[in-house]
Amino acid sequence: MTSQVNIINHSLVQHKLTLIRRADTSTAKFRQLLREVGMLLAYEVTRDLPLKYEDIQTPLAPMVAPMLAPDKKMVIVSILRAGQGLLDGILELMPSARVGHIGLYRDPTTHVAIEYYCKLPQDLNHRDILIVDPMLATGNSAVAAVDRIKEANPISMKFLCLLAAPEGINNFQEHHPDVPIYTAAIDDKLDLDGYIVPGLGDAGDRLYGTK
Repeated sequence: MTSQVNIINHSLVQHKLTLIRRADTSTAKFRQLLREVGMLLAYEVTRDLPLKYEDIQTPLAPMVAPMLAPDKKMVIVSILRAGQGLLDGILELMPSARVGHIGLYRDPTTHVAIEYYCKLPQDLNHRDILIVDPMLATGNSAVAAVDRIKEANPISMKFLCLLAAPEGINNFQEHHPDVPIYTAAIDDKLDLDGYIVPGLGDAGDRLYGTK
């Protein structure tokens, strides 16, 4: 792995990840935990956002205080459908962020990512982009999403996931070595069906109660 892979090992993130992994975690609880961990992950990923300073008045005295630079608002791009679980938590932390969606599904035989929907803000060339998807498994969906967004020439991009497999990381870095990956854990491997092991199952199915 290279320095472009960042493991977020905060204790709360790791605790909630364990609860998410459990097979007996209900759909409602899974959804709640994914939202909560999305907020925690976003807190770590955005720690380097630039600040400006402005004069304010507290109840006791004037001061010069830090604020997020207004021209550096991030665009969150959710890879449908499981990305919505992380997106909900991120938007609680950054409610003014603009949002894009890319719909991709994985061919069950070839594991190739097939796009079926794309709606992105128009000014991506002036924005920093955070792409979110709970799983970086084969990496094909993440690679396809970054391919699509790079067409708009954004200022920067980061990819955020809850779990990653070594195969997915290698595939992603082969195609997009300039885009850093943020994840809570790197698991052992992929199985023959392209699922992360030990993983947590199919994130979309567990999020929405489908099979």
